[in-house]
Amino acid sequence: MTSPAPATSATTSDVPAFGWSGYAERVNGRFAMLGFAAVLLIEALSGDTFLHWAGLVP
Repeated sequence: MTSPAPATSATTSDVPAFGWSGYAERVNGRFAMLGFAAVLLIEALSGDTFLHWAGLVP
């Protein structure tokens, strides 16, 4: 009996894995891009810097 092939990602042929893998780095990069876009959107809509808007600088 052969073992089933591991499930691959929906967008690539990479197998999802934890740790320092290409898949994990790609997912981390995508979340970083979403966060950066969110900061730009907050700054554009509020007319203030993100750090000031978040109350981190006076």
